Amino acid sequence: MTLCTPARTTNRPCVQRPHSPPEPPRRFRIAGADLSASVAVFLIALPLSLGIALATGAPLQSGLVAAAVGGLVAGRFGGSPLQVSGPAAGLTVVTAELIQLYGWRTTCAITVLAGLAQLGLSALRVARSALAVSPAIVHGMLAGIGVTIALAQLHIVLGSTPQSSAVDNVIGLPAQLAHIHPAALGISALTVAVLLCWPRLPGRAGKLVRKVPAALVAVIGATAVAALAGLAVPRVDLPSWSSHALPGLPEGPVLGIVAGVLTITLVTSVQSLLSAVAVDKLVAARPDGGRGVPRSALDRELAGQGAANVVSGALGGLPVAGVAVRSVANVSAGAVSRASTMLHGLWIVLAALLLVPVLDLIPLPALAALVMVVGIQMVSITHIRTVTRHREVVVYAVTLSGVVLIGILEGVALGIGVAIAVALHRLTRTRITREERDGRQLLHVRGQLTFLAVPRLSRALHQLPHGSDVVVELDGSFMDHAAYETLSDWTAGHLAHGGTVETTGPSGTRIAEPTPSAAAAHTCCRPWTPWHNHQCGEQPDEQADEAVETPRTTGLKLASGIGKFQRNTAPLVRDELARLAREGQTPSQLFLTCADSRLVTSMITSSGPGDLFTVRNVGNLVPLPGEESGDDSVAAAIEYAVEVLRVESITVCGHSGCGAMQALLNAGPDDPPTPLRRWLRHGRPSLERMESRRHAWARISGRLPADAVEQLCLTNVVQQLEHLRAYESVARRLAEGTLSLHGVYFHVGEAQAYLLSGTDEVHSYDDVFTQVMPTEPLEAARAS
Repeated sequence: MTLCTPARTTNRPCVQRPHSPPEPPRRFRIAGADLSASVAVFLIALPLSLGIALATGAPLQSGLVAAAVGGLVAGRFGGSPLQVSGPAAGLTVVTAELIQLYGWRTTCAITVLAGLAQLGLSALRVARSALAVSPAIVHGMLAGIGVTIALAQLHIVLGSTPQSSAVDNVIGLPAQLAHIHPAALGISALTVAVLLCWPRLPGRAGKLVRKVPAALVAVIGATAVAALAGLAVPRVDLPSWSSHALPGLPEGPVLGIVAGVLTITLVTSVQSLLSAVAVDKLVAARPDGGRGVPRSALDRELAGQGAANVVSGALGGLPVAGVAVRSVANVSAGAVSRASTMLHGLWIVLAALLLVPVLDLIPLPALAALVMVVGIQMVSITHIRTVTRHREVVVYAVTLSGVVLIGILEGVALGIGVAIAVALHRLTRTRITREERDGRQLLHVRGQLTFLAVPRLSRALHQLPHGSDVVVELDGSFMDHAAYETLSDWTAGHLAHGGTVETTGPSGTRIAEPTPSAAAAHTCCRPWTPWHNHQCGEQPDEQADEAVETPRTTGLKLASGIGKFQRNTAPLVRDELARLAREGQTPSQLFLTCADSRLVTSMITSSGPGDLFTVRNVGNLVPLPGEESGDDSVAAAIEYAVEVLRVESITVCGHSGCGAMQALLNAGPDDPPTPLRRWLRHGRPSLERMESRRHAWARISGRLPADAVEQLCLTNVVQQLEHLRAYESVARRLAEGTLSLHGVYFHVGEAQAYLLSGTDEVHSYDDVFTQVMPTEPLEAARAS
């Protein structure tokens, strides 16, 4: 068995069996779940597509064209199998403005150009960079579009026609309220009432009928009432397909058309990619964990959306984007492949060709009410709470206001500017306070230390008395080079005048003093110095003679290292070790890590004698209970730590470049059963987890792993935590709430530790390893 990475878009290893016979061609089959899901999505998409076309002022048929193309083209070529594409409410304002400025035929040409731009962006593989846009900006943009849509459709609900902008619609609303059309308002009120009440029908019967989409029931009910009561309201008027307008050459100012292309490209791309990520989360949350459904390939999804926009624009359709409402319905209905999306497009085509007389009975106020409700729902209370919790409500509010008052592109630009300003404000907001405590000067620095804070830091440092005992407490996660040099130079001068300086983190943990003299004095006498270079005080000749390693010189170095411990370190730790000898060990955690020589547990965790109960083995593996084949060493250590020592936490620590994981990847079925191979069989569940599509890939601070080895190292940490839960003693303590599990990944080359977020629920959607900042205590990192 060998591993490969066939697609750059997914970076997911695949299994190749070189001697396996080629698979026979499979017949095209449609699962029953896909068929039923396609019908459910079709029933939602049909009225929404007509309503969105009405809201934009485009020909009503253009909404059906976009829905059909979104299902057939984007569904076939996109990278998110269960995402449903079509005309989106988020594009209503943009399209309406383009139609008003340049006409329908030019708008279709702009849609084609936007699709070509999306294909170009897909070729450049920039899809993931779109996800770097602040969620506050995206949510603010969608909310602003929703407000604009609701204000425009409100005029149709009241029996009139909307104005060209949101401001004009607000100004004209009082006059419109004085001349309400009762029939239009009645049909609209009925539609809204059904939309709101249908999902809340109680009882078993209500649960049964709720399977029919509320949008379809609302439109059918309003149509039936209008027909039976003979109400004089405007209705859908689908012209003959022979007169359907196709795109023409763009006519208008070049800069305006370019701006239109950029706007359509930006909105459709960001909305589609965010919707694809949301679909992945919904699929992973299903009871089966999304088995058999691949995760979204974002660059391919962008290419599929681009192809759909090219085809939709060429056929006279609205711009196409991934739509959250229809995608949620598709996933909830149990769809398992892209067949459901494509079938929904086929049903749209059949309806557009065969159900024209039925569609012509639909009242326009009912469609306007439907789209108005959708617009209001785009202002999500959940999103507002989220941005408020993350202190980005200003970005959200500015983006929303800009989109409503000025335009989408301008509103997004304002949001980006405010987001940058907020980030800079947080970066420069540094508070420096000074106090005297127990005869010592305490300088408390709260916030990030950048070059912008250097003048205040320098002023505060030089106000401290010469020769005093100073404690500098750094309560932040970042210090740039300018601030480091300022603190380092002042420290050297203060020490030269007879003072003392102690630099600590936010919890009082001591940080190495940044003085050149201290570094020079102890270059090779630190506890983590490589022992084969530990030659303090030795003559250069002796160092040169020992360049060639021999068993004798190795023994001498070992003895020399022990001697240095007795001289330098033992006097410092003798009292603490004597106390531990009297009282016994009471470690706070079981630390299970790899036997790799580059992992120094005391260095990584800043721990000392008695803090950790450490277990090391090849690959930091935790065999499942009963599978150790006579070697119960790991199980015995777990039982002793949990039951006897009563540790409060268990940490599994993996590392980069793990030789055990490399051997596991390279293992073949015919390899001899050496002791190492027999031991590594306990790591096969990690390999299977990595190759399975049921589990999301682990990430490091938002990025994908560099290669298959790093991915397996990360996955192995998550899998071994899952193995720990299988131990009876561990499961019992977890249920009592007296034990917690943690995962750590140590990147040797970067000297950077990453803490696994969400290890209390190993089966979470994403296994994300977050960076532990330099001034942050390891035990407090989960809170970040």
